[in-house]
Amino acid sequence: MRNASAIANLRAQIAQIEGQSRPNGGVLPFGLPVVDARLPGGGLALGALHEVTGGGQGSIDAAAAALFSAGIAARTEGPVFWICTRPDLFAPSLAQAGLPPDRVIYVEAGDDKTVLACAEEALRHGSLGAVVAEIACMTMTASRRLQLAVEGSRTIGLALRRWRRPADATDFGQPTSAVTRWRISSLPSSPLPVPGVGRHRWFVELVRTRAGESAAFELEACDEQGHLAVPAELADRPVATGGWGHSAVG
Repeated sequence: MRNASAIANLRAQIAQIEGQSRPNGGVLPFGLPVVDARLPGGGLALGALHEVTGGGQGSIDAAAAALFSAGIAARTEGPVFWICTRPDLFAPSLAQAGLPPDRVIYVEAGDDKTVLACAEEALRHGSLGAVVAEIACMTMTASRRLQLAVEGSRTIGLALRRWRRPADATDFGQPTSAVTRWRISSLPSSPLPVPGVGRHRWFVELVRTRAGESAAFELEACDEQGHLAVPAELADRPVATGGWGHSAVG
């Protein structure tokens, strides 16, 4: 009990140092206990910046990361501001992840500097459900400006990291002010009893969360309400006690 109390106190001190007192906006749960249990407060912090990127399979995983972000945005309230760097978003796919076209305001920006400027202004607006910013390079200073812009609201800021060259992906490992950091990789789809393509699956890595531990999950992709699901054959597995790895469902 003493150890548990000491760890709790230490986490509280770290949170205070990082400016990570729980935002007044509350949290947005995923609705999956196995995932929400890994997040301080039981969900994604509202009024905060979060990072999402694809794994190592280029455009395939980049699309999965975009749909993961769309599913989060779909479960917020209000319009969604999506700042693109390339005109390659497919609106019907976003709708299948729960984000219909009439909720999204698209802005095409030519470079990272413009993306960051647009994102900061949108986050300061205060009445948007989510702001998705497709960004390649993001310094600590830039991320801190975005975090400060969104604090005090119920908006979720999503930095969707995209790179034109694989070598640029190393920037994802640099420190930022994002409250959580996610990496999404595509997996073979769920099997069907008849020929066909089942629901898409992702390997979802919670690479970093403030005042929490890393984890990884095998999940079914977002449905038309933006909700993820635990594959049926994995749902009854016992929850693992470790931090990093195929915890709970993988």
